[in-house]
Amino acid sequence: MPERSLIFPTTEYRRRTTALQMEMAQAGVQALLLTTPPDVFYVTGFLTRFWESPARPWFIIVPAAGDPVAVIPAIGADLMGRTWVRDIRTWPAPDPADDGVSLLADTLCDLVPSTGHIGLPMGLETHLRMPIADYLRLTERLGPRQMVDATRVVHRVREIKSEPEIEKIRTTCRIAADAFAQVPNFAQAGQPLDQVFRNFQIALLRAGADWVSYVAGGAGPDGYGDVISPADNRPLERGDVLMLDTGAVREGYFCDFDRNFSIGPASDSARRAHASLIGATQTALDQLRAGMTARDLHQILTSALTAQGATPSGGRLGHGLGLSLTEWPSISAKDTTVLRAGMVLTLEPGVELAPGRIMVHEENIVLRDHGAELLSPLANATLPEILL
Repeated sequence: MPERSLIFPTTEYRRRTTALQMEMAQAGVQALLLTTPPDVFYVTGFLTRFWESPARPWFIIVPAAGDPVAVIPAIGADLMGRTWVRDIRTWPAPDPADDGVSLLADTLCDLVPSTGHIGLPMGLETHLRMPIADYLRLTERLGPRQMVDATRVVHRVREIKSEPEIEKIRTTCRIAADAFAQVPNFAQAGQPLDQVFRNFQIALLRAGADWVSYVAGGAGPDGYGDVISPADNRPLERGDVLMLDTGAVREGYFCDFDRNFSIGPASDSARRAHASLIGATQTALDQLRAGMTARDLHQILTSALTAQGATPSGGRLGHGLGLSLTEWPSISAKDTTVLRAGMVLTLEPGVELAPGRIMVHEENIVLRDHGAELLSPLANATLPEILL
């Protein structure tokens, strides 16, 4: 009888667990403690929007050998029981006096010798999803066992996506592409920007997204000021460049790419800027190879923009992608991470048209041994015009 599993076959989760255990062995870690939604989902398949509630912590322990152990609030026992995890230990949460600390400590003491090390992601792009006071109590209970940084253990495994993961991301990209195709139907001149954002989210859901964790963008004459501000009720005007960016989710996996549109005929400067962004993206697609660093990719993008007469904007020009909207590495001038086949990345060049006026473009790719493969459909170099 096949083992129960959610989202992926059990073999996928066993492969991931084994890969983590191999990295743990190299790092001298006897158990790995995971507390965040992406890490818990990665190991178990436990997918829920209940993470939006901060009232309860959740813990998954990957031992040095064998299957993971779940130490979770009782409310999650049924859903966790539908995953491949069989050792599920619960407490009636929330408990102000002891919210899982004793149960977690006892479980870790059972799995780790007194001189052992317990790994916990502590570095960049990690966080601890439990109260700091409880974490301090936990470390006291675990002594002389030591908590050590296991950021590299998790990053080295999660940054290489399996083919089933890549297909999930490709599907989410396809959903977003379908929604972007609907933008000219609801983003005409006179439409308030906040309503455009709402309609875009509706289009994403209708196209098949499970939820829309992130929608951002901007609009303004010949570009926009930033790409993270909430939408206001300013109506779109002829001559505006509208950008929409989404992190829609399907079965736990994100896409993250954007599209630019001109409201009415585009100006020459907006056309040139858009063409330079697509040109830089194409250059990166042509030149990127496994073994390069994130810094090398940043240089490819900035050099391509400069060669076309554009002024590259500051900041990073892409990042990793998968179970989080943004993952490691950062495509920046300071990130020396070696890019490996199987990484899913965003290419996100940006240009400055004038002080306080920018345009950006973003695509999603998977890096193969032979180079980059698009997961999102590459935008045309001609800036789309909404003429209705």
